[in-house]
Amino acid sequence: MATSKLDRSGAFKPLSCEAAPTRLALPASQVVVRRNGLEFISPDPVPTWVELNVDLQSPEKQSRVCGTGIVVDCVGTPHSGYLVSLVFLDLSQDAQRGLTELQWLGPA
Repeated sequence: MATSKLDRSGAFKPLSCEAAPTRLALPASQVVVRRNGLEFISPDPVPTWVELNVDLQSPEKQSRVCGTGIVVDCVGTPHSGYLVSLVFLDLSQDAQRGLTELQWLGPA
C-alpha cells in the first residue's frame, strides 16, 4: 500500500474570506485603551480573529497611534451594542509609548 501526501478527496478546499471595508469613528467615551490593545463598543458585531487596522488620536493631544490588531472577543446584543476586545500586533516602540499615553488619558 502506498501513501500520498496530496489530499485529493476535496475535503480541504481553500478558504477565502472577504469583508467589506468598515470604518468606525468612535468617541473617546466608547474606547478603553489597555496595555496590549483596546476595547470599544460597536453598533455591529465584529467576527473574532479578524485583523483590523486601528488609527487612534488623543482628543487632548495631537499624538496618534497607528497599528494592526486582532479581534479576540465580541459580546453583546443589537440593543446594547457589542463590546469588542482587540489585541495589537507588533507595535513599534513609538506606537507603544503613544498607547501608554492614551491609556492614562482614557475614560475611567
